[in-house]
Amino acid sequence: MSGSRAFRALLVVALAGALVFLTLPIVAIFADTSPGRLLDSLDDPTAQDALWLSLKTTLLALAIIIAIGTPAAYLLATRDFRGRAIVQTLVELPLVLPPAAAGIGLLAALGPHGILGGALQDAGIQLVLQTSGVVVALVFVASPFYLRQAEAAFSAVPPTVIQASRTLGAGEAATFLRVVIPTARPGLLAGAALAWGRALGEFGATLMFAGSFRGITQTVPLAIYDRFSVDFPGALALSAVLVCVSFALLLSVKFVTGRGALGFAAR
Repeated sequence: MSGSRAFRALLVVALAGALVFLTLPIVAIFADTSPGRLLDSLDDPTAQDALWLSLKTTLLALAIIIAIGTPAAYLLATRDFRGRAIVQTLVELPLVLPPAAAGIGLLAALGPHGILGGALQDAGIQLVLQTSGVVVALVFVASPFYLRQAEAAFSAVPPTVIQASRTLGAGEAATFLRVVIPTARPGLLAGAALAWGRALGEFGATLMFAGSFRGITQTVPLAIYDRFSVDFPGALALSAVLVCVSFALLLSVKFVTGRGALGFAAR
């Protein structure tokens, strides 16, 4: 019994240590940022431009991720084919890719002198140092979060449900739209929230590929970095806004997937 108590105490101490270490910097942001300063930062035209650009580009990136990632994840979840593990690994690679490497890779692929640079220029498409480049960078770094969650959600759909739909005469596309997606909706929404949160916090690849120009490519993380050396309280205020949005997104994931506060109440 004493051994069990000691082990439980060790678990509590470990959790408490992790919680303090991980939350202290977040608490410090709000401790050093008064509500008045936070509101004043939102009145700053530069901050407003960054917030609006972040909202616009992340929502557009999320729409692209969902439109392409949903059928791609369904294919990975329901089909066995040669090289499937390699494809999954390649899809997940941006998760562990350093931001600088992601930015360099985008430049090497889509920059003026990149692999597809000539074709893009011939088509009149410019991505580097443009708002469209921000969207591309966000899609690149955030899409694996949605793809992984969506694949897991589709894999959890009972095969009997799909078979019943097909037996009743529905085609594969109709079954996918009317049965599979509604059944997997909680997982898909959770993946979308995680991808959106990752896009909101993206910094490195965006900076290297699209630069940081107010109203064009300067998202909230880039605005925070820009203010860091000249207006630290302003940087703290913008950081507080980003923390609040990220917290709301993560909390929504807990409720959508049935975990967190609601999950504890159900136990």
